[in-house]
Amino acid sequence: MTIDLAAFPHDFLWGTATSAYQIEGAVAEDGRSPSIWDTYAHTPGKVDHGDHGDVACDHYHRWREDIALMKELGTNAYRLSVAWPRVVPGGDGPVNAKGLDFYDALIDALLQAGITPSVTLYHWDLPQVLQDRGGWPERDTAYHLAAYAAAVAERLGDRVKHWTTLNEPLCSAWIGHLEGRMAPGLTDLTAAVRASYHLLLGHGLATQAVRAAVPDAEVGIVNNLSDVVPASERPEDVAAARRMDGHSNRWWLDPVHGRGFPEDMREVYGVELPERAGDLETMAQPLDWLGLNYYFPSAVADDPTGPAPYAHAVRRLGVPRTGMDWEVEAAGIERLLLRLTHDYGARRLYVTENGSAYPDVVRPDGTVDDPERKRYLEDHLAACASAVRKGVPLAGYFAWSLLDNFEWAYGYDKRFGLVHVDYRTQRRTVKGSGRHYAEIIRGHRARARRAA
Repeated sequence: MTIDLAAFPHDFLWGTATSAYQIEGAVAEDGRSPSIWDTYAHTPGKVDHGDHGDVACDHYHRWREDIALMKELGTNAYRLSVAWPRVVPGGDGPVNAKGLDFYDALIDALLQAGITPSVTLYHWDLPQVLQDRGGWPERDTAYHLAAYAAAVAERLGDRVKHWTTLNEPLCSAWIGHLEGRMAPGLTDLTAAVRASYHLLLGHGLATQAVRAAVPDAEVGIVNNLSDVVPASERPEDVAAARRMDGHSNRWWLDPVHGRGFPEDMREVYGVELPERAGDLETMAQPLDWLGLNYYFPSAVADDPTGPAPYAHAVRRLGVPRTGMDWEVEAAGIERLLLRLTHDYGARRLYVTENGSAYPDVVRPDGTVDDPERKRYLEDHLAACASAVRKGVPLAGYFAWSLLDNFEWAYGYDKRFGLVHVDYRTQRRTVKGSGRHYAEIIRGHRARARRAA
């Protein structure tokens, strides 16, 4: 599929994305305390092959090399996350200067390289000490997030203007507290619903904290959304798709847009929300932008005996799938971008993650050819361009991921990177998809120059 590069604005951000626990390593250096992911990954049976993030991509020591890779790709933006347990090891209280020193130097080097930093404050690595005090099901955690956000913004805000409060709170709440497949590994609907509430409260409080420290900050939230369709025309499946849309999309979008929590989903969960006066207003702080993480669509069937939302995804025959066994449908990203624009009035959108895992092989000459990932990248960017032509205010695209990395409960087998990492030697090799992304970026810039 051909990408209509002329559709993208001249100042479009072409980026890559990572997260702290997935790449940094150095989990016990310079005052960092354990996170819930350190605990979860070191619990037998939780992560494939017993993998963990103790070393990961050793980005903590190799970040200069990784910035050089970004320059080689030609990207002008980088979405990173700050590790809460590195900055505030106690979860609340004293700030660890050495932890902030790392990000301070990283930001300076990015800017020197002409790369705009986009900082995510929470990408799932809650300090374990806060989990020991109840974690996200407890209201205090939202206030601790805001205090941590203030500390980071006060240190980096003179140079960082693009801020994300939360990455994919759905994963933190539903997968971490309801399904048990991510840290902290709980299977408790009440805890999950309470966690979801306090995550969004934390988003609102952190937004206020960042803006207080950085008046010209551009603050948003990142959600992984699903393009949900019923698996059949049966009324039961149609109703199940509506519930799954509420579970995956509306529960996370409606509160931050001032609509409160969807009433139909309150009934589905049957859990009393820990509401206090003013909370919904706090959650609905005006957004400067909205981030979309998109990987695959969901065809959904009724599942009355399963867990909430009593629906499950079905495997459709004849649909291409990635190495994660996820369906490939680029049209889904266009439909979601249009929905965010028309249904939620988004003024500025970013695709903050989009990518695919395949079983990459290093060839005898040391190169990595990954034609399936190249095609996935091209098709999804073409769908993004189509969305822009239809009025979507898309301002940037961040490929997931810069590097192969620790892929949560899947360990190191699943590779999403535009750059291959040999975890034994830490050797980095730009894949064919990375070189193709660089060509796309060069093509857009050439067009922008000619149009100027």
